[in-house]
Amino acid sequence: MSLINTEVKPFKATAYHNGKFVDVTEESLKGKWSVLVFYPADFTFVCPTELEDLAENYAEFQKLGVEIYSVSTDTHFSHKAWHDTSAAIGKVNYPMLADPTHVLARNFDVLIEEEGIALRGTFVINPEGQVKALEIHDNGIGRKASELLRKVRAAQYIAAHPGEVCPAKWEEGAETLKPSLDLIGKI
Repeated sequence: MSLINTEVKPFKATAYHNGKFVDVTEESLKGKWSVLVFYPADFTFVCPTELEDLAENYAEFQKLGVEIYSVSTDTHFSHKAWHDTSAAIGKVNYPMLADPTHVLARNFDVLIEEEGIALRGTFVINPEGQVKALEIHDNGIGRKASELLRKVRAAQYIAAHPGEVCPAKWEEGAETLKPSLDLIGKI
């Protein structure tokens, strides 16, 4: 079953955020748009390139009212150590969630059980706590923040404009489509 339009299941996790350890729950996600970005592990290779790209685009997400949460099955202590020792991860200003019990990875169906790590899963969550977009990659395939920004903008647009849809390659300000009988066969 797809997670699209389902509510985020209950969880409680500790995050490393701005030099502190903070608790985050499913309730923390409500009232704003959120993006959960699962990655396999701290101190790896593709992961810091992705988290750095998100950090470099964090201001754009914030302008859209979006909070980013990176998530791995590491501990919050590991997140702090990685943040303190890696130039790329040192740029991260969004919460880094720890999931050593694998609750979140299981809830979002990205856990590789035999390895105890997560796949590269990205989840866009609306202010009501519902999953509106998701993408899951093999762990060798890195993600790009600008692609995620486009998807967030599209999800926000259709939430604000019921009855409209965003076509392929849609960018903010471009035309959308209004599905109707008159449109069938004309695209």
